Amino acid sequence: MQRSARTTLVAAALTAAFALSGCADTGGGSGGSDDTLDIATLTKPQSLDPKVANGSALPFFQAVYDTLVKREPDGTYSPMLATEWSFDEAGTELTLTLRTGVKFQDGTAFDAEAVKANLERFKKGGGADATDLAAVTSIEVVDAAHVKLVLAQPDPGLLFYLSDSAGLMASPAAFAKEEELKTKPVGTGPYRLDAAKTVVGTKWVYTRSPDYWGEKPPYGTVTMSVFDNETAIVNGLKTDQIDTALLQDVGQQVSMKSDPNVTTTDVNFDFQGILLFDRGGKVTPALGDARVRQALNHAVDRETMLSALRQGRGEVTAQVFGPETAAYDPALDTAYPHDPEKAKALLKEAGYEKGFKLHLPRVTAIVNDALASSLKSDFEKVGVELVWDAPDAAVLQKVFVNKEYSGMVMNMGLDTVDGIVLRTLVLPGTFNMFGTTDDTVQKLVGSIQAKPDAAEADLKALNEHLVEQGWYLPFYRMSYLLVSDKDVKATPQSGMAVPSIYNYSPA
Repeated sequence: MQRSARTTLVAAALTAAFALSGCADTGGGSGGSDDTLDIATLTKPQSLDPKVANGSALPFFQAVYDTLVKREPDGTYSPMLATEWSFDEAGTELTLTLRTGVKFQDGTAFDAEAVKANLERFKKGGGADATDLAAVTSIEVVDAAHVKLVLAQPDPGLLFYLSDSAGLMASPAAFAKEEELKTKPVGTGPYRLDAAKTVVGTKWVYTRSPDYWGEKPPYGTVTMSVFDNETAIVNGLKTDQIDTALLQDVGQQVSMKSDPNVTTTDVNFDFQGILLFDRGGKVTPALGDARVRQALNHAVDRETMLSALRQGRGEVTAQVFGPETAAYDPALDTAYPHDPEKAKALLKEAGYEKGFKLHLPRVTAIVNDALASSLKSDFEKVGVELVWDAPDAAVLQKVFVNKEYSGMVMNMGLDTVDGIVLRTLVLPGTFNMFGTTDDTVQKLVGSIQAKPDAAEADLKALNEHLVEQGWYLPFYRMSYLLVSDKDVKATPQSGMAVPSIYNYSPA
C-alpha cells in the first residue's frame, strides 16, 4: 500500500485502500543471497508503462526508469536526469538542465526531445496521476540539454511530480509498441527487468544494469513479490525468504515489533476519516450547516477508535494537513474532543434536534465491521442515523460520477507539499466534487497561490478555517511498520509509504 504522497484521483486513492484486503497472487522471494534484495508488497502494478504509473506502485518503476528529479528520503530534491532547474520570477516557467551522455537501455539518446515526448504522453495518458501536469500548458525544447515547462499558473507541487510518476523517463522509441512496454520497460534506470525470471502478477525480478550512468546500485538483483495477505509476508520475513516489507495490519505490526531478528521503523503516511463532500447540503441538507459538521466531529470518539481498532498505532487528528506541511498545527489535532452533549447542542442550534439520516457507502477494504459499528454507535448517541449502504461494484461511479453520496470513509495519503493538499482536497475537483468554497477560502487560496514561497501564515489560517468549518472528519493518522531483516537497512521515504528503490542498502 502506498501512494505518491497525494491522492490526486480516485484510482490512486483507492489503490492503496483496496490493497488492505489483498489484490494479487501470493509470491515468494528468492531469499538467501546477500546480493539479492527481496521486497514484499500488497501492491501490484497493472502495467510497467510509465504513462499510467502512480505512486502506489512507484518502486516497480523506479528500478528501470529514472525520474527527472530525485526525491531524497527527507523530501528534499537532488539531481537525477535533470542536473539543475529554476523557476522564473512569476513561477510559471520551469527550465530544466538535462544530464548529457545518457542513453536509454535500447540505445536511444536521452535529451530534451525525449523529455518533451514523455511529459506530453504522461499528461494525455489517462493514468491515475495524469492531472499532476494539469497546470503545464506547453513543453518547449530549448536545445538538446534544456527544456522549459510553461504553466498556466504556479504549481508548488511540480518538482514533487517530476520526482514521482510524472517524472519517469522511458525511451520514446518504445512508444510505438505500447503493448510491449507494459511488460518490457525501457528506461535509463539502475536495473533491467529479467523477463525470464519474472512472473507478471506475482513476482518481478530486476538485475543490475551493467552500463548504468549513475552510482552502482548495492544489490545485483532486486525482487518485488506481490502477496494477497500479510500473514504470508510475516511468515516470509521470519523464514528469511523476504528481506523487507511494510506492514499495515495492526496485529502483524505488534507481532513483528517484538521480534529481535528484525529492524522496525514506524511510518505515518495515511490518515483515515470521512471526507465530507456535501458541504452545501445538496444530497444531505443538514450538512450544509457548519454546526452540523462540527457536531459530527464532536460525536466521533477518536481516542477510543484508535485504541480499540488500531491498538493505539497512530495519532488522533482533526486536520488533513500532515506534520510535514507548513499548514500543520499540532493544536488542531485535538480541535474536536469527544463531546456528545456539545454535538447534540450544535444539532439543536442548527435545527436538527431530532437528528437526521446519513447514508455512506461501505467499502469493506476500508470499513471493517468494527469501524462500521463504532461510527454508527457514536452517531446514534447524538441522534444521527448512520446508514451503511452495502458494498457495490459500482461504488466509484456512484460516489465520484453520479455524486450520490455526501461523504465516504477513505484512507488518504498525508501529502508533504501544501500545494498538493490544496489542489487535491480544497480546490474544486475529485474530492471537492461540489466545488465548495467561501469568501475566506477564496481569499486565502488566492494569497497562497500568488506568493507560494511566503504563504506559511495564510496556509495555517486556511487550515484553521477548514477545521473550524468542519470540512472534513478525520479520525487519526495511521502508523504502519517498515520491517527489514538485520542484513538490510531500509530508510523511510518522505512522500511515500514504502521506501524508494534507492533507500535500501546492506546493513
